[in-house]
Amino acid sequence: MDRIWYEGCTDSFSWSNGPGWITLFVPFRHVEATLKALRVAEFNHDYGMFRALADEMALPVDDWLAPGERELVRGVDFDPPPRVFLRFLRRKAKLHGVRLNGRATAGSAWVRPTLSPVEKQLREELPERYPGWVDRWSGHVEPDGMPVRPWVGGQDQDLSSGATRVEFRLVTTPDRYECPCGMRLHDLVDGGNEHTAHHTAWTFGIRPPKNLDWHSDLAVVTTQSPISWRRLANRVARMPQKEEHYDFNSWTHLGEPEATSDNVRAYLLTANGHVIGYLAAHDTSEHRSWDLLDGSRYGDEDDTLRPRIILIWVADVYRRQGVGATLVQALADDFGCQVADVSWSTPVSDAGRRLASRVSPKGIWIS
Repeated sequence: MDRIWYEGCTDSFSWSNGPGWITLFVPFRHVEATLKALRVAEFNHDYGMFRALADEMALPVDDWLAPGERELVRGVDFDPPPRVFLRFLRRKAKLHGVRLNGRATAGSAWVRPTLSPVEKQLREELPERYPGWVDRWSGHVEPDGMPVRPWVGGQDQDLSSGATRVEFRLVTTPDRYECPCGMRLHDLVDGGNEHTAHHTAWTFGIRPPKNLDWHSDLAVVTTQSPISWRRLANRVARMPQKEEHYDFNSWTHLGEPEATSDNVRAYLLTANGHVIGYLAAHDTSEHRSWDLLDGSRYGDEDDTLRPRIILIWVADVYRRQGVGATLVQALADDFGCQVADVSWSTPVSDAGRRLASRVSPKGIWIS
């Protein structure tokens, strides 16, 4: 606290032993005067000694923040350790809109309070928000013969001496609403931490839990797999859900292990310790052929049981490197068919259409 408050103050105290007692910390040299002032205030309701004591013990914050460089000596100007004192004084300087430019030494603290043009303009334009504020720092000139702060390395404190004010220009800047990872650029309520974590996973892939043993680079997760594997598939499936703004996650089998009639499964491909590729699939027997040409009609119905791609996702840095084709080939090999016999769920995205054209240029099955 900056002062002792008394005579009807309704503030609470940080140290108390119940409603009838408080602990008042004072420098040792003021103990006797404080006891006498308390007795006089209690029995005679005379607060004159308290007023005098409060004036004597009031912290000279205004003097500490006066313009000009000075050395404040511990034991003379302040009592706590210099680093602790500087932290306290920086908070006070911030309330005044002042930059402290402080540095602690073994037994003192050097300060050089300065006022930035921005803080000066703010306080001059909004005097009602800063009543009683007076600019004591602008235009201050150090008198001759003042002590010089000792050099201890680091940046030269005079590198901004005589610098001109930064000017700003009104220009048109990109105002993209969404990031390619699917997050909104304007929704950075947590300082961007959530976006950073999601964007990193979208870019490099999902790091799997350490308790999962990978015996190969490609894992096939089914609805009967252990819950840790099914949860990992769900985590990876959130990446395309967020990126494409799908309403539902493509992997929702997080309950008890159970078989599905259409053999739902997920293929997880790893590289460099991350899951970089994901393919969700099941088996179905309702298909039509499509030659992948714009405006062309679908072919006749086909009731052959085929593996059907529900969704494919690849981490951003691994795209256009054959990862999607590897996943499709793994699905075909696992089912025991050719890549051209694999069915694709509709609607086929632009990226999916490009992939389908590479792995099956003569056309695909859709369902």
